[in-house]
Amino acid sequence: MEYHTVYKRPEGETTQWEDLQRKFGNLPPKEAVQKPEAFVPAQDKSKDRQLLDNDDDIDALENAEDDFADDPFLEAYRQERLKQLREAAQRTKFGSVGSISRDEFVSQVTEDSRTSWVVVLLYQERVLGCQVLGACLKELAAQYNYVKFLKIASTECIPNYPDENLPTILVYHDGQCKRTIVGTRSLGDIRISPESVAAGLNDVGPICTGQNAGQGAGGTQH
Repeated sequence: MEYHTVYKRPEGETTQWEDLQRKFGNLPPKEAVQKPEAFVPAQDKSKDRQLLDNDDDIDALENAEDDFADDPFLEAYRQERLKQLREAAQRTKFGSVGSISRDEFVSQVTEDSRTSWVVVLLYQERVLGCQVLGACLKELAAQYNYVKFLKIASTECIPNYPDENLPTILVYHDGQCKRTIVGTRSLGDIRISPESVAAGLNDVGPICTGQNAGQGAGGTQH
């Protein structure tokens, strides 16, 4: 049995004789070589997600809308990341007990209570109970920094407000006063502590619970 080796030229390669014949029109034009499309690696979505996870600049993510417009998956992930950052910013924008004046009450209390719980202490420095409750609220403000804690001199907030009603706490949410707590009886009384005050506030709604949603019932406690 005889074996013959058949030589196959690379695609597109021609001989000088074939080139001359084509030059004189004796052979049809040379067919264009079909080149495969250049390899383009698939987009690694996990890397893009990691970039979004590592980016905590709200403005930058808001301005990156065009960068992800052609990828529904990553655009949805960008929106979710923005939501997380905005909620985190909302939760951590307080952290201390702020002082306000009567002229600031509507904007600082009524209006701001539409987006977060607002706890207002009516006080007088000469009243011992105000000093004790104020110290408790200071600790709670640092611990639950998504709740807005404020204080205002009682007679500046309400002219002629009697010292015998101090300390008084006003709890606002959704633009309304949800409860007025007069005195410290419902907040632990002689055993008052940050924990007992937190428990008393939570009777109104989920204020000192690590959550920032829902609302409680109205009413007045003595």
